[in-house]
Amino acid sequence: MGFFDKLKNGLKKTKNAIMGKIDTLFSSYDKIDDDFYDDLTDVLITADLGVPTADFVTQRLREEVKANKIKSAAEAKDLLLKILAETVGDGGELNLDTKPSVILVIGVNGVGKTTSIGKIALDLKKRGKKVVLAAADTFRAAAIEQLEVWAQRDGVAIIKQSEGADPAAVVYDAISAAKKQDADVLIVDTAGRLHNKKNLIDELAKINRVIERELSGCSKETLLVLDAVTGQNALIQAKEFAKVANITGIVLTKLDGTAKGGIVLAIKKELGIPVKYIGVGEGAEDLQPFNGDDFVRAMFE
Repeated sequence: MGFFDKLKNGLKKTKNAIMGKIDTLFSSYDKIDDDFYDDLTDVLITADLGVPTADFVTQRLREEVKANKIKSAAEAKDLLLKILAETVGDGGELNLDTKPSVILVIGVNGVGKTTSIGKIALDLKKRGKKVVLAAADTFRAAAIEQLEVWAQRDGVAIIKQSEGADPAAVVYDAISAAKKQDADVLIVDTAGRLHNKKNLIDELAKINRVIERELSGCSKETLLVLDAVTGQNALIQAKEFAKVANITGIVLTKLDGTAKGGIVLAIKKELGIPVKYIGVGEGAEDLQPFNGDDFVRAMFE
């Protein structure tokens, strides 16, 4: 099964939640009126687009319907899908222009952060990149062990220290190793301490200072891992992390386990942060770079 088929299958719950209700809504109205728009907003909110994004999409549809002088609900459906597709946008490529480039991965515990790192490393290796992992989540011994398992599985190098070690010291060692090994990409795992924002700020700032000093001018991505199953809570997490980190992309996991895939649109619209990877299964290859066109096709075809 190719990834697009996995994507379609993984988005089935979301597709049924959104498209089933949209189809019912459009077939229930002969004409477009305020009641129709109110019901449409409610449908979009239940798909976890959130109130601001649902209101934005509905307002855009109002404007397009008026501009195109559309009278029937059936005619407006294609316009709605076009607006949703535009709102999703595309993920864009990772910025990996320098050698080495750095990917800093952040996120609370339990969202699949360490697993996502292992899967991203595998994806990059298959693209011909030499990858080094830095186990800088020294707050939990289990995180170090889990990342080590992924490193062995992927066949990539890992730099680690013991539990409780200084994360910035791990990153320093990892940068030295990446240079020595002529690696293309260094991926850094970090501790998920959103509940203690000061510790998170201090730790990320220290790690970033080491990166700036040792790899001045390097290409750097800061990817936030979110669990799609949590819906609007994922958006809240993204807003909190955005206060303490310059997030360049989102990794959205477990889309296959939820009917709340509309959170992709909410994140893009409300935060302006692109989703760069999505996960639709447990397999090592079930996390792939986000492609907006494929997402829309899987959702709406």
